[in-house]
Amino acid sequence: KRDWSSDVCSSDLASFMRHADHGAGGGADVIRIVSGPVPTPGPGQVLIRVAYAGVNRPDVAQRSGSYPPPKDASPILGLEVAGEVVALGAGCERWKVGDTVCALTHGGGYAEYVAVHGSHCLPIPSGWSLKDAASLPETFFTVWVNVFDTGHLSAGESILIHGGSSGIGSTAIQLAKAFGCAVFTTVGSADKARFCRELGADHVINYREADFHAEVKRLAAPKGVNLVLDYIGGDYLKKNVDLLGMDGRLIQLAFMQGREAMLDLGPILMRRVVITGSALRPRTTEQKAAIARGLEAKVWPLLAAGKLKSVVNAEFTLDQAADAHRLMESSAHLGKIVLKVS
Repeated sequence: KRDWSSDVCSSDLASFMRHADHGAGGGADVIRIVSGPVPTPGPGQVLIRVAYAGVNRPDVAQRSGSYPPPKDASPILGLEVAGEVVALGAGCERWKVGDTVCALTHGGGYAEYVAVHGSHCLPIPSGWSLKDAASLPETFFTVWVNVFDTGHLSAGESILIHGGSSGIGSTAIQLAKAFGCAVFTTVGSADKARFCRELGADHVINYREADFHAEVKRLAAPKGVNLVLDYIGGDYLKKNVDLLGMDGRLIQLAFMQGREAMLDLGPILMRRVVITGSALRPRTTEQKAAIARGLEAKVWPLLAAGKLKSVVNAEFTLDQAADAHRLMESSAHLGKIVLKVS
């Protein structure tokens, strides 16, 4: 057994754990479950025994080799977890051993244990299971900081969310509706359209059956939409800008169809359009802590009150992580995918 010293307090903990490893990267088949050392929580950190871990597109990108983790991050996949605090690093004051939390991780979630900064942990919302809570951090942190902190979406405004049935999309739909906004979203099937309507979307456009640009242009006339949340990129850029009204904001989260596109700058000047984007993972410890505080104050009460619901669509075991990635890459899921770890 490990000597946890005076810097931590814990019960009987093993020295080794099972975790996913993806080697040098590649297809889903490269994922293997191996044994490695249990991390030691550093100053301000907690050690969590992971019950469930969320599966997200950045995990797929990292596994494939196109999204290397930051140098200070764990090389193990997994950006969100829910579980029990089993040890405390020096100076971690809010949490105690035995607390159940969900947390945004700096990698390391596909493992039996993960060390996380205490300020990136949030309590399990009242009435929520560990399984459902594991689906919250990555998407809620991302949507909150981009749509509300950066995009300043407010009651009475409208938002166009591309890929409304995704983890990010389903989160954005619910939060936008909870804060009094009109929601337009795009999907690729009738099942996904039904799913988004059940979450509260006002206008759902199946881009396989209709021109989303023409439909949103018509429905949002004459003012256009206030904010577009997009991770498609490519030729969506010009269409997104055209759909924005005065002082409109385009938030770019990824570029699944390419990072380059031609754009007429005229509408940006004439309508004071703002184009910005961000990635969550490179943000500092302090920046992520500030997002967590905003969520706990503004969003966690909504979760506890049942005004927002779980969107967990599929559960796999840790040993089935490759299958979870295959489902993510197929885009056939509705909402979130989680791994049962322990």
